[in-house]
Amino acid sequence: MDPTISVSKGCFVYKNNATRAGKKTPAKRKHSSVLGQEITAQPFYSAYSECWQKLESHIAQLQHQSYSRTLEHLIEYVKKESVGIGDKDDEILPTAALLTGINQPDHLNQFETLTRRLHSENAARVCVLQSRDCSTLKAAVEAMVYNLIEAQSAGGALSAEELDCDEEIERDRKRLRRTQCTMKQLKAWYLNNFDTSQNRRALVIILPDFECFNTAVLQDFILILSAHSSSLPFVLVLGVATAMSAVHSTLPYHVSSKIKLRVFQTQPAPAGLNEMLDKVLLSPQYTFHLSGKAFKFLTYIFLYYDFSIQGFIQGFKYCLMEHYFGGNAYALCTDYSQALTRIKSLTHDDMETIRRLPSFRPYVEGINDCKRIIAVLTDDDYLKKKLPQLLRDCMLHFMLFRCSLEFFTELVHDLPRCPLGKLRRELYVNCLNKPITQQTEYKECWQMLGFLSKYEFVTKISKCIACTEQFISNDIEPLELGDACASSMRNQLKEIQQLLTNVVMATMETSGPAATAATAPLAGSTDLTHVASRHELKAQLLQRSKQDKEQQPTTEYAKALQLILQHIETHLVMKYLRPLQNAPPLHELYIFSDISTVRRNIIGAPRAALHTALNNPHFYMQCKCCELQDQSQLVSTLPDLSVVYKLHLECGRMINLFDWLQAFRSVLRASEDLNEDTQQEQIDPQIQARFTRAVAELQFLGYIKMSKRKTDHATRLTW
Repeated sequence: MDPTISVSKGCFVYKNNATRAGKKTPAKRKHSSVLGQEITAQPFYSAYSECWQKLESHIAQLQHQSYSRTLEHLIEYVKKESVGIGDKDDEILPTAALLTGINQPDHLNQFETLTRRLHSENAARVCVLQSRDCSTLKAAVEAMVYNLIEAQSAGGALSAEELDCDEEIERDRKRLRRTQCTMKQLKAWYLNNFDTSQNRRALVIILPDFECFNTAVLQDFILILSAHSSSLPFVLVLGVATAMSAVHSTLPYHVSSKIKLRVFQTQPAPAGLNEMLDKVLLSPQYTFHLSGKAFKFLTYIFLYYDFSIQGFIQGFKYCLMEHYFGGNAYALCTDYSQALTRIKSLTHDDMETIRRLPSFRPYVEGINDCKRIIAVLTDDDYLKKKLPQLLRDCMLHFMLFRCSLEFFTELVHDLPRCPLGKLRRELYVNCLNKPITQQTEYKECWQMLGFLSKYEFVTKISKCIACTEQFISNDIEPLELGDACASSMRNQLKEIQQLLTNVVMATMETSGPAATAATAPLAGSTDLTHVASRHELKAQLLQRSKQDKEQQPTTEYAKALQLILQHIETHLVMKYLRPLQNAPPLHELYIFSDISTVRRNIIGAPRAALHTALNNPHFYMQCKCCELQDQSQLVSTLPDLSVVYKLHLECGRMINLFDWLQAFRSVLRASEDLNEDTQQEQIDPQIQARFTRAVAELQFLGYIKMSKRKTDHATRLTW
């Protein structure tokens, strides 16, 4: 019999760091995909994986660039403050306050990146302390000492020098217990391993959720670190989610006088989101796009709920999965050359999926030949021959849309009051949802453009042309169909440039017909004296104002200005910035618009889910005993909590507990014939215990509360 196997509970001590004989090391768990081979082998899954890997790497690279400068400054601060700290006797603790914003899931990744960088550069040993692990001062000190000594718990990989040092202190690690984690132990460990000029490391203590710490614990903890800062190179990093006023209000003078505070500002969450949207999600190099409603929905969650960029990315990933998991037909949402190769492998079901797209019907109705209509609807091979041109038209449409959006954003983003918005994502949503030219804000923008001075207007249009040309050169031309898009867009830019030249050469002189029109009101001004009443005067003035608005521009500059604005509106806005319902056929293969599914799965409805689970347990449990013919049906096989819940729905604001118990009892014993004598009998203690437990669970869920005025009644809290 194994010496460590016993029929009674006990502990077994091994001396001299010995371990159990014959103990096998646990095998590494193999990471396997949750999805089966029948899913991962499909073309749509490979298209999804390829698209998401590109997006994820691009987002990670952008995020690294966005806060790398702040991290560099923070690392330099840690290195600088840790040098020569052992020679100081003032007991001043170097402290860095990193203003991270309220997006908690996002700035945790920043601290993980900071930890890895410090470990990779052999600059410091890092300890990340969460507020949930530091409820008391003793727990905070023990967690700090344990994590600093146990390098693997600090959240980063060890360097080569640290691995060599690990071999020497391995015995100390095995004997270290939480009760032994004291400042004395930490000082002895540091002097034995890092107290040399070549091997000196800073001890960085990171508090990522500064506002969540207990105030008294935090103050005492900082005082302890300050008291030992003359012998141990402590550097404190505070993750501040709100503002610096939180630090000043939390730390009194006797604590703040012991720290040397320096503030570091990270990129605000909205600015980081806008940068990610402009450079990644709205980039023309990706064929997948979000509809205006889906795009607005995800940004709404970000701006009004959590300010979490990681949450936005996960929501976008869910939209990506929903799009590609629609079938192998959506595998065509990829590069044009890969889409051409995947057309050959489409089955009849995939072709039927394409035929069921909403935009396919207008395409068929636009065909004049009956034979071609029959072939498109019935012949898969014929439709496959038409798909390359249809896919090419869709891709070019979205590229031209993106180029026009670049021009339009530069044109209207800095107008007074920004009627259409000043961000590219706002204009993207406005253009996709409905025709932009029919919106009141668009007409207001066009009026403002007409009111600009000649210098301001010429400068603005020149900047729009330059920005669009740069966007074409950097982002459009490297793409597969970029040359066709660039040639079409550059022709429009050349025409706009020619019209802009006419605006520059135009003068403020009035032409002949315009001058005649200008004198017309003076000739008819005598008519106003022959009015008989105030109403006639009002009608004549109103008609005169309408005539003045309908008059043609009176100067050459006004004519040239009107011509260039009409050209931009006709050949750029109305032609390329079309709403989704006017997009080319089969655009559903490239754009996701199922907003209802996203809302149902991203934004939870806990009250509705609880009501469904309690009112109809079969919906989740899928057991035959809970299956109901009607939602209001009550059967004895339902869970006790479900029976109590359904009975409480039939009551008013106050529920009599005795009547409730009698009803519960009658449901459980519905198969028995209960007469009046039976009802007067004493209630079975088991039934009463089950009822009491169910009522307690219902109270825990927040549906009822016990009444203080009537001890035998419960108050209903939901309606």
